[in-house]
Amino acid sequence: MARDAAKDNPDAPGAAPVSVIVVAWQSGGDLTRCLAALAAQTVRPLEILLVDNASTDGAPEAALQAVPGVTLIAAGANLGFAAGVNLGARQARGEWLALVNPDAFAAPDWLERLLAGAARSPQVGCFGCRQAMAGEAGRLDGLGDVMSLPGIPYRGGYGLADPGPVEEGECFSACGGAMLVRRSLFEALGGFDEELFMYCEDVDLGYRIRLAGGACRVIPDAVVEHRGSASTGGAGSDFASFHGARNRIRVFIKDTPPVLFWLTLPLHVLATAVLFLRLAGQGRLAPNLRGARAALSGLPAALAARRRTQATRTATSWEIARAMTCNPLDLLGRRVVIRRPRRRSGAGSAA
Repeated sequence: MARDAAKDNPDAPGAAPVSVIVVAWQSGGDLTRCLAALAAQTVRPLEILLVDNASTDGAPEAALQAVPGVTLIAAGANLGFAAGVNLGARQARGEWLALVNPDAFAAPDWLERLLAGAARSPQVGCFGCRQAMAGEAGRLDGLGDVMSLPGIPYRGGYGLADPGPVEEGECFSACGGAMLVRRSLFEALGGFDEELFMYCEDVDLGYRIRLAGGACRVIPDAVVEHRGSASTGGAGSDFASFHGARNRIRVFIKDTPPVLFWLTLPLHVLATAVLFLRLAGQGRLAPNLRGARAALSGLPAALAARRRTQATRTATSWEIARAMTCNPLDLLGRRVVIRRPRRRSGAGSAA
């Protein structure tokens, strides 16, 4: 693992206390565009950390040549998104971590607007944003992650028409493709669950924030354009389908508090069966079934993780249920669900 010195001084006066982390693997030309957008922010971050998961396409080298001031962290292997972010976070120096996918392109005021939202809600430690679909004007990639009562998460508004101005409020979790999280909170929760590799690691983090009494907020006027799954073959690829199916089940087992778990387990099984029937009709069932089998074969590890997670929770099943959507049409239609913020003083504030 190597860490190259940044070409510019990241501690220059005027830098915001934010460490931006970009985890890249075979990211192609998107990576240069991503880093250039981050370097051009109206509020300059303390540092931009590029964690390279052993890419062989030359994209990291080209991006570092094109965008000065970026610090390279060479992972030495493909660690996945979760472990890659954790590696970057261990070397980060900012009060905040801004996580950005290499195929996400931040508007010039993206970071400024997220920090303004954080200043308005100092008791909250995790923030999401509006993600527009790159190359598809007027269409959403996401506006906060949503958790349905059966324990099936989804990205709110994915593929739908952009609703325009939306009041900021609470989402269940912030999408890891473009989010801001207080570093002390991230560290206190142990970072991302590396067993997830990628997909649902952001939902798991948001769930654990809620179990600790905190919340996530979405700042709709902070905008990125996002291609989505650009280096893994797309959202419907076998890779994405396998990990999505496996990780949804692990997150449900690991994070759902006891009363809610037993009440919603039949719903989770039913919703998964309905989802698999839809996927069968689309010819995409096989990788999802492999993912479900992998989740069940990993049940002992998931139960051990559950014991650790539930041992420290402070939120009740009712409090978690209130943060979910009970409307099945929300899940079926991938509707945006943003709730009015509630007063809280638990996790999310400075640790």
